[in-house]
Amino acid sequence: MSAPLAERMRPGQLSGFVGQAKVVGLVSTLLDRGKRSGFFPSLIFWGPPGCGKTTLARIIASELGRSFHEFSAVNASIKDIEAVLGVRKAGRPASQTLFDDAGDEAAAPIIFLDEIHRWNKAQQDALLPHVEKGAVILLGATTENPSFSVIHALLSRCRVVTLHQLSEEELGVVLDRGLESLGRTIDEEARLFAVRSSAGDGRVLLNVLEIAANLSDAPEFHVPDLEEALQRRQLAFDKAGEEFYNTISALHKSVRGSDPNASLYWLARMLESGQDPLYIARRVIRMASEDIGLADPQALVVASAAHDACSKIGMPECALILAEAVVYMAKSPKSNRLYLAYGKAVKDVQEYGNLPVPLHIRNAPTALMKAEGYGKDYDYFHSPTGEKKEGIVYMPDELKDRSYI
Repeated sequence: MSAPLAERMRPGQLSGFVGQAKVVGLVSTLLDRGKRSGFFPSLIFWGPPGCGKTTLARIIASELGRSFHEFSAVNASIKDIEAVLGVRKAGRPASQTLFDDAGDEAAAPIIFLDEIHRWNKAQQDALLPHVEKGAVILLGATTENPSFSVIHALLSRCRVVTLHQLSEEELGVVLDRGLESLGRTIDEEARLFAVRSSAGDGRVLLNVLEIAANLSDAPEFHVPDLEEALQRRQLAFDKAGEEFYNTISALHKSVRGSDPNASLYWLARMLESGQDPLYIARRVIRMASEDIGLADPQALVVASAAHDACSKIGMPECALILAEAVVYMAKSPKSNRLYLAYGKAVKDVQEYGNLPVPLHIRNAPTALMKAEGYGKDYDYFHSPTGEKKEGIVYMPDELKDRSYI
Protein backbone atom coordinates (compact mmCIF):
# COMPACT_ATOMS: atom_id res chain seq x y z
CA MET A 1 0.00 0.00 0.00
CA SER A 2 1.43 3.35 -1.05
CA ALA A 3 2.00 5.97 1.65
CA PRO A 4 0.02 9.24 1.37
CA LEU A 5 1.57 11.95 -0.75
CA ALA A 6 2.26 14.15 2.28
CA GLU A 7 4.24 11.30 3.84
CA ARG A 8 6.15 10.56 0.64
CA MET A 9 7.05 14.21 0.21
CA ARG A 10 8.74 14.61 3.59
CA PRO A 11 12.35 15.69 3.00
CA GLY A 12 15.04 13.50 4.54
CA GLN A 13 17.58 16.31 4.89
CA LEU A 14 17.53 19.90 6.10
CA SER A 15 18.46 21.09 2.63
CA GLY A 16 15.06 19.95 1.39
CA PHE A 17 13.07 21.46 4.25
CA VAL A 18 10.66 24.22 3.21
CA GLY A 19 10.34 27.36 5.32
CA GLN A 20 11.32 28.05 8.94
CA ALA A 21 14.70 29.50 7.95
CA LYS A 22 15.67 30.52 11.51
CA VAL A 23 14.68 27.16 12.93
CA VAL A 24 16.58 25.29 10.23
CA GLY A 25 19.64 27.41 10.98
CA LEU A 26 19.36 26.63 14.70
CA VAL A 27 18.88 22.90 14.15
CA SER A 28 21.79 22.82 11.69
CA THR A 29 24.09 24.41 14.28
CA LEU A 30 22.93 22.01 16.99
CA LEU A 31 23.49 19.05 14.70
CA ASP A 32 27.00 20.16 13.74
CA ARG A 33 27.98 20.59 17.37
CA GLY A 34 26.14 17.47 18.44
CA LYS A 35 28.05 15.31 16.00
CA ARG A 36 31.31 16.56 17.49
CA SER A 37 30.38 16.51 21.16
CA GLY A 38 27.84 13.71 21.26
CA PHE A 39 25.38 16.02 23.02
CA PHE A 40 22.06 17.12 21.58
CA PRO A 41 19.46 18.96 23.69
CA SER A 42 15.86 17.95 24.15
CA LEU A 43 13.60 20.19 22.09
CA ILE A 44 9.91 21.05 22.02
CA PHE A 45 8.63 22.15 18.62
CA TRP A 46 5.73 24.56 18.99
CA GLY A 47 3.77 25.51 15.90
CA PRO A 48 0.55 25.06 13.92
CA PRO A 49 -0.34 21.85 12.05
CA GLY A 50 1.52 21.11 8.85
CA CYS A 51 4.52 23.38 9.49
CA GLY A 52 7.18 20.62 9.69
CA LYS A 53 7.50 19.58 13.34
CA THR A 54 7.49 15.82 12.70
CA THR A 55 9.73 16.17 9.67
CA LEU A 56 12.33 18.07 11.68
CA ALA A 57 12.33 15.41 14.38
CA ARG A 58 12.94 12.65 11.83
CA ILE A 59 15.72 14.61 10.14
CA ILE A 60 17.46 15.16 13.48
CA ALA A 61 17.32 11.45 14.30
CA SER A 62 18.65 10.56 10.87
CA GLU A 63 21.48 13.08 11.02
CA LEU A 64 22.55 11.95 14.51
CA GLY A 65 22.24 8.27 13.67
CA ARG A 66 20.28 7.63 16.87
CA SER A 67 17.49 5.11 17.32
CA PHE A 68 14.19 6.90 16.81
CA HIS A 69 10.88 6.07 18.49
CA GLU A 70 7.79 7.99 17.48
CA PHE A 71 4.71 8.26 19.68
CA SER A 72 1.48 10.23 19.79
CA ALA A 73 0.41 11.50 23.19
CA VAL A 74 -3.18 10.83 22.17
CA ASN A 75 -2.82 7.08 22.61
CA ALA A 76 0.61 6.50 24.17
CA SER A 77 1.49 6.15 27.84
CA ILE A 78 4.79 6.25 29.69
CA LYS A 79 4.61 2.46 29.88
CA ASP A 80 4.44 2.25 26.09
CA ILE A 81 7.61 4.31 25.82
CA GLU A 82 9.40 2.29 28.50
CA ALA A 83 8.38 -0.96 26.81
CA VAL A 84 9.84 0.09 23.47
CA LEU A 85 13.04 1.30 25.08
CA GLY A 86 13.43 -1.65 27.44
CA VAL A 87 16.38 -3.16 25.58
CA ARG A 88 18.89 -4.51 28.13
CA LYS A 89 22.63 -4.57 27.58
CA ALA A 90 24.75 -7.62 28.28
CA GLY A 91 25.38 -8.11 31.99
CA ARG A 92 22.66 -5.69 33.03
CA PRO A 93 20.14 -6.87 35.63
CA ALA A 94 16.76 -7.72 34.15
CA SER A 95 15.15 -4.86 36.09
CA GLN A 96 17.31 -2.27 34.37
CA THR A 97 16.34 -0.74 31.06
CA LEU A 98 17.83 1.71 28.63
CA PHE A 99 16.43 4.52 30.76
CA ASP A 100 19.12 3.75 33.33
CA ASP A 101 21.93 4.90 31.03
CA ALA A 102 22.27 8.12 32.99
CA GLY A 103 24.56 10.48 31.14
CA ASP A 104 25.36 7.95 28.39
CA GLU A 105 24.60 10.52 25.70
CA ALA A 106 26.11 8.48 22.86
CA ALA A 107 23.61 5.70 23.53
CA ALA A 108 20.59 7.91 24.28
CA PRO A 109 17.75 7.20 21.86
CA ILE A 110 15.43 9.87 20.52
CA ILE A 111 11.81 9.88 21.61
CA PHE A 112 9.46 11.93 19.48
CA LEU A 113 6.23 12.64 21.35
CA ASP A 114 3.66 14.30 19.10
CA GLU A 115 0.94 16.41 20.73
CA ILE A 116 2.82 16.40 24.02
CA HIS A 117 0.31 18.91 25.41
CA ARG A 118 -2.22 16.06 25.64
CA TRP A 119 -0.20 14.33 28.35
CA ASN A 120 -1.31 15.26 31.86
CA LYS A 121 1.00 16.41 34.64
CA ALA A 122 1.52 12.92 36.04
CA GLN A 123 2.54 11.53 32.66
CA GLN A 124 4.95 14.38 32.03
CA ASP A 125 6.36 13.97 35.54
CA ALA A 126 7.07 10.31 34.79
CA LEU A 127 9.09 11.29 31.71
CA LEU A 128 11.02 14.03 33.50
CA PRO A 129 13.75 11.98 35.27
CA HIS A 130 14.75 10.19 32.06
CA VAL A 131 15.14 13.50 30.24
CA GLU A 132 16.96 14.98 33.20
CA LYS A 133 19.51 12.13 33.32
CA GLY A 134 20.17 12.36 29.60
CA ALA A 135 19.02 8.76 29.11
CA VAL A 136 16.81 9.94 26.25
CA ILE A 137 16.61 12.91 23.93
CA LEU A 138 13.05 14.19 23.94
CA LEU A 139 11.67 15.85 20.83
CA GLY A 140 8.16 17.02 21.62
CA ALA A 141 5.67 18.60 19.25
CA THR A 142 2.70 20.74 20.22
CA THR A 143 0.22 23.12 18.68
CA GLU A 144 -0.46 24.61 22.13
CA ASN A 145 1.63 27.19 23.95
CA PRO A 146 4.06 25.03 25.97
CA SER A 147 4.11 27.66 28.72
CA PHE A 148 0.62 26.47 29.61
CA SER A 149 0.59 22.87 28.38
CA VAL A 150 4.01 21.52 29.45
CA ILE A 151 5.00 21.32 33.12
CA HIS A 152 7.65 23.82 34.17
CA ALA A 153 10.16 21.19 35.31
CA LEU A 154 10.12 19.48 31.91
CA LEU A 155 10.07 22.77 30.06
CA SER A 156 13.18 23.93 31.92
CA ARG A 157 15.09 20.92 30.61
CA CYS A 158 14.13 21.48 26.99
CA ARG A 159 14.56 24.25 24.49
CA VAL A 160 11.35 25.51 22.92
CA VAL A 161 11.63 25.98 19.16
CA THR A 162 8.83 28.05 17.64
CA LEU A 163 7.63 27.31 14.11
CA HIS A 164 5.14 29.31 12.08
CA GLN A 165 2.57 28.49 9.45
CA LEU A 166 3.97 28.42 5.95
CA SER A 167 3.78 31.55 3.83
CA GLU A 168 2.08 31.56 0.43
CA GLU A 169 5.50 31.54 -1.24
CA GLU A 170 6.61 28.53 0.81
CA LEU A 171 3.35 26.72 0.13
CA GLY A 172 3.99 27.33 -3.56
CA VAL A 173 7.24 25.36 -3.25
CA VAL A 174 5.38 22.50 -1.56
CA LEU A 175 2.71 22.67 -4.26
CA ASP A 176 5.22 22.43 -7.09
CA ARG A 177 6.90 19.42 -5.49
CA GLY A 178 3.54 17.73 -5.07
CA LEU A 179 2.54 18.42 -8.66
CA GLU A 180 5.84 17.04 -9.90
CA SER A 181 5.35 13.87 -7.89
CA LEU A 182 1.81 13.45 -9.26
CA GLY A 183 2.78 14.32 -12.81
CA ARG A 184 0.16 17.08 -13.01
CA THR A 185 0.03 20.81 -13.68
CA ILE A 186 -2.23 23.53 -12.34
CA ASP A 187 -3.61 26.80 -13.71
CA GLU A 188 -2.88 30.09 -11.94
CA GLU A 189 -6.35 30.55 -10.45
CA ALA A 190 -6.31 27.03 -9.02
CA ARG A 191 -2.77 27.58 -7.69
CA LEU A 192 -3.90 30.63 -5.75
CA PHE A 193 -7.00 28.80 -4.50
CA ALA A 194 -4.95 25.79 -3.37
CA VAL A 195 -2.40 27.88 -1.50
CA ARG A 196 -4.90 30.12 0.27
CA SER A 197 -7.40 27.41 1.15
CA SER A 198 -4.71 25.34 2.85
CA ALA A 199 -4.33 28.06 5.52
CA GLY A 200 -0.56 27.71 5.91
CA ASP A 201 -0.72 23.92 6.34
CA GLY A 202 1.54 22.04 3.93
CA ARG A 203 -0.04 18.70 4.80
CA VAL A 204 -3.52 19.95 3.93
CA LEU A 205 -2.22 21.27 0.60
CA LEU A 206 -0.68 17.93 -0.40
CA ASN A 207 -3.71 15.97 0.77
CA VAL A 208 -6.01 18.10 -1.38
CA LEU A 209 -3.76 17.58 -4.41
CA GLU A 210 -3.72 13.83 -3.88
CA ILE A 211 -7.51 13.61 -3.48
CA ALA A 212 -8.00 15.75 -6.58
CA ALA A 213 -5.65 13.47 -8.52
CA ASN A 214 -7.71 10.46 -7.50
CA LEU A 215 -10.98 12.14 -8.50
CA SER A 216 -9.87 13.18 -11.97
CA ASP A 217 -7.48 11.93 -14.65
CA ALA A 218 -7.15 15.40 -16.20
CA PRO A 219 -3.50 16.44 -16.58
CA GLU A 220 -4.16 19.93 -15.22
CA PHE A 221 -5.95 20.96 -12.04
CA HIS A 222 -8.58 23.71 -12.09
CA VAL A 223 -10.47 25.34 -9.22
CA PRO A 224 -13.52 23.01 -9.48
CA ASP A 225 -11.19 19.99 -9.11
CA LEU A 226 -9.76 21.38 -5.88
CA GLU A 227 -13.13 22.51 -4.57
CA GLU A 228 -14.46 18.98 -5.01
CA ALA A 229 -11.44 17.56 -3.22
CA LEU A 230 -11.53 20.08 -0.41
CA GLN A 231 -15.32 20.23 0.02
CA ARG A 232 -14.88 23.48 1.93
CA ARG A 233 -12.05 25.85 2.56
CA GLN A 234 -9.86 24.92 5.50
CA LEU A 235 -9.96 27.27 8.45
CA ALA A 236 -7.14 26.63 10.88
CA PHE A 237 -8.97 27.26 14.14
CA ASP A 238 -8.82 25.16 17.27
CA LYS A 239 -11.99 25.92 19.21
CA ALA A 240 -10.29 25.08 22.50
CA GLY A 241 -6.66 26.00 21.90
CA GLU A 242 -4.38 28.97 21.59
CA GLU A 243 -5.65 30.02 18.16
CA PHE A 244 -9.08 30.40 19.72
CA TYR A 245 -7.75 32.90 22.26
CA ASN A 246 -5.64 34.67 19.65
CA THR A 247 -8.66 35.19 17.40
CA ILE A 248 -11.09 36.39 20.07
CA SER A 249 -8.33 38.72 21.25
CA ALA A 250 -7.99 40.07 17.71
CA LEU A 251 -11.76 40.66 17.55
CA HIS A 252 -11.86 42.44 20.91
CA LYS A 253 -8.85 44.64 20.14
CA SER A 254 -10.18 45.53 16.68
CA VAL A 255 -13.44 46.70 18.29
CA ARG A 256 -11.49 48.61 20.94
CA GLY A 257 -9.42 50.21 18.19
CA SER A 258 -12.60 51.33 16.35
CA ASP A 259 -11.86 49.32 13.20
CA PRO A 260 -15.18 47.90 11.93
CA ASN A 261 -13.57 46.17 8.95
CA ALA A 262 -11.08 44.19 11.02
CA SER A 263 -13.83 43.48 13.56
CA LEU A 264 -16.03 41.94 10.86
CA TYR A 265 -13.13 39.89 9.51
CA TRP A 266 -12.24 38.34 12.88
CA LEU A 267 -15.92 37.74 13.62
CA ALA A 268 -16.28 35.90 10.32
CA ARG A 269 -13.14 33.88 11.03
CA MET A 270 -14.64 32.65 14.28
CA LEU A 271 -18.15 31.99 13.05
CA GLU A 272 -17.09 30.25 9.83
CA SER A 273 -14.80 28.02 11.88
CA GLY A 274 -17.74 26.85 13.95
CA GLN A 275 -17.27 28.88 17.13
CA ASP A 276 -20.28 29.09 19.45
CA PRO A 277 -22.06 32.37 18.59
CA LEU A 278 -23.25 32.76 22.18
CA TYR A 279 -19.65 32.81 23.39
CA ILE A 280 -18.93 35.65 20.97
CA ALA A 281 -22.12 37.43 22.04
CA ARG A 282 -21.01 37.24 25.68
CA ARG A 283 -17.68 38.77 24.74
CA VAL A 284 -19.47 41.57 22.88
CA ILE A 285 -21.38 42.35 26.09
CA ARG A 286 -18.06 42.63 27.86
CA MET A 287 -16.77 44.97 25.13
CA ALA A 288 -19.80 47.20 25.62
CA SER A 289 -19.06 47.70 29.31
CA GLU A 290 -15.25 47.55 29.28
CA ASP A 291 -14.42 49.65 26.22
CA ILE A 292 -17.47 51.85 25.64
CA GLY A 293 -19.11 52.18 29.03
CA LEU A 294 -20.72 55.53 29.76
CA ALA A 295 -19.53 57.00 26.45
CA ASP A 296 -22.56 55.22 24.97
CA PRO A 297 -24.71 53.35 27.50
CA GLN A 298 -26.88 52.13 24.64
CA ALA A 299 -24.03 49.82 23.58
CA LEU A 300 -24.78 47.49 26.49
CA VAL A 301 -28.43 47.37 25.43
CA VAL A 302 -27.45 46.48 21.86
CA ALA A 303 -25.01 43.80 23.04
CA SER A 304 -27.56 42.23 25.39
CA ALA A 305 -30.22 42.24 22.68
CA ALA A 306 -27.77 40.57 20.28
CA HIS A 307 -27.10 37.79 22.79
CA ASP A 308 -30.82 37.26 23.31
CA ALA A 309 -31.51 37.17 19.57
CA CYS A 310 -28.65 34.72 18.92
CA SER A 311 -29.98 32.38 21.60
CA LYS A 312 -33.36 32.39 19.86
CA ILE A 313 -32.41 31.74 16.24
CA GLY A 314 -28.85 30.32 16.23
CA MET A 315 -26.52 29.98 13.26
CA PRO A 316 -26.30 30.77 10.42
CA GLU A 317 -29.05 33.41 10.78
CA CYS A 318 -27.56 35.02 13.89
CA ALA A 319 -24.31 35.84 12.09
CA LEU A 320 -25.77 39.12 10.85
CA ILE A 321 -27.04 39.94 14.33
CA LEU A 322 -23.53 39.58 15.70
CA ALA A 323 -22.13 41.52 12.75
CA GLU A 324 -24.51 44.39 13.55
CA ALA A 325 -23.54 44.34 17.21
CA VAL A 326 -19.81 44.14 16.52
CA VAL A 327 -19.87 47.00 14.01
CA TYR A 328 -21.95 49.08 16.44
CA MET A 329 -19.32 48.50 19.13
CA ALA A 330 -16.46 49.31 16.76
CA LYS A 331 -18.04 52.59 15.62
CA SER A 332 -19.12 53.69 19.11
CA PRO A 333 -17.15 56.28 21.12
CA LYS A 334 -14.80 54.58 23.55
CA SER A 335 -14.25 55.06 27.26
CA ASN A 336 -12.56 52.79 29.75
CA ARG A 337 -13.20 55.10 32.72
CA LEU A 338 -15.55 52.60 34.33
CA TYR A 339 -13.09 49.75 33.78
CA LEU A 340 -10.26 51.71 35.43
CA ALA A 341 -12.48 53.07 38.18
CA TYR A 342 -13.72 49.64 39.18
CA GLY A 343 -10.13 48.39 39.23
CA LYS A 344 -9.21 51.14 41.70
CA ALA A 345 -12.16 50.23 43.91
CA VAL A 346 -11.15 46.57 43.87
CA LYS A 347 -7.60 47.50 44.83
CA ASP A 348 -8.89 49.39 47.88
CA VAL A 349 -11.13 46.51 48.87
CA GLN A 350 -8.19 44.13 48.70
CA GLU A 351 -5.88 46.49 50.57
CA TYR A 352 -8.22 47.65 53.36
CA GLY A 353 -10.46 44.61 53.75
CA ASN A 354 -13.94 44.91 55.31
CA LEU A 355 -14.02 48.51 56.46
CA PRO A 356 -17.05 49.36 58.61
CA VAL A 357 -20.05 50.93 56.90
CA PRO A 358 -20.64 54.52 58.12
CA LEU A 359 -23.40 54.53 60.74
CA HIS A 360 -25.61 57.04 58.97
CA ILE A 361 -26.06 54.78 55.90
CA ARG A 362 -26.50 51.50 57.74
CA ASN A 363 -29.78 49.66 57.59
CA ALA A 364 -31.82 50.10 60.78
CA PRO A 365 -34.78 47.67 60.77
CA THR A 366 -34.90 47.18 64.57
CA ALA A 367 -35.14 49.46 67.61
CA LEU A 368 -31.81 48.15 68.93
CA MET A 369 -30.05 49.11 65.73
CA LYS A 370 -31.59 52.55 65.83
CA ALA A 371 -30.45 52.90 69.47
CA GLU A 372 -26.93 52.02 68.36
CA GLY A 373 -27.01 54.90 65.89
CA TYR A 374 -27.71 52.95 62.71
CA GLY A 375 -29.19 55.32 60.16
CA LYS A 376 -28.94 58.33 62.44
CA ASP A 377 -28.90 61.71 60.67
CA TYR A 378 -29.25 60.04 57.26
CA ASP A 379 -29.97 62.75 54.68
CA TYR A 380 -32.62 61.39 52.31
CA PHE A 381 -31.32 63.16 49.22
CA HIS A 382 -32.25 62.63 45.57
CA SER A 383 -30.69 64.66 42.78
CA PRO A 384 -32.62 65.00 39.51
CA THR A 385 -29.38 65.82 37.71
CA GLY A 386 -27.11 63.27 39.38
CA GLU A 387 -24.81 65.49 41.42
CA LYS A 388 -23.66 64.50 44.89
CA LYS A 389 -24.69 66.70 47.80
CA GLU A 390 -21.70 68.36 49.38
CA GLY A 391 -20.64 67.40 52.88
CA ILE A 392 -22.21 63.92 52.98
CA VAL A 393 -19.77 61.01 53.21
CA TYR A 394 -20.80 57.60 51.93
CA MET A 395 -17.35 56.01 52.07
CA PRO A 396 -15.58 54.47 55.10
CA ASP A 397 -13.53 57.04 57.01
CA GLU A 398 -10.24 55.63 55.68
CA LEU A 399 -11.38 56.28 52.11
CA LYS A 400 -13.56 59.37 52.51
CA ASP A 401 -11.46 61.44 50.11
CA ARG A 402 -10.98 58.68 47.54
CA SER A 403 -12.04 59.38 43.92
CA TYR A 404 -12.30 56.60 41.33
CA ILE A 405 -14.07 58.25 38.44
